[in-house]
Amino acid sequence: MKNTFKTLLLICFLIPLSACAQNNVQTQELIGTWKLDMSPQDTTDDNFAMMRIEKIKGNSFEGTFYREGVKLTNGQLNTQLGIVYGALVSGDNSGSYNTTFYLKEGKLYGTTHAIDRNFLAVWIATKTEN
Repeated sequence: MKNTFKTLLLICFLIPLSACAQNNVQTQELIGTWKLDMSPQDTTDDNFAMMRIEKIKGNSFEGTFYREGVKLTNGQLNTQLGIVYGALVSGDNSGSYNTTFYLKEGKLYGTTHAIDRNFLAVWIATKTEN
């Protein structure tokens, strides 16, 4: 009985640790440079932006979005459902942008809402470098 109880305690302790380690590995996959196809429905255009995720600490991340030098702010991650979701805020001279994405099979699928420009862009990103 004591051995069974110890085994159950060990399993209850190790399973959450394993899940945390898996989520950590998934979020670390985000680090690098991503090319965002800003109009994935149109294969004839070359409308793209870039995102560089430089650092992940806990549930937050840092980097640039849209073009070099445009720092993203409020980068947040969520892995509660076993999927890596991210959100960030960025901006330029025309206003603020709210961006969300999720990671699936090595690609990012996202949206960017331009608050002051009245549009919502749907995009797919592929990683160009680590």
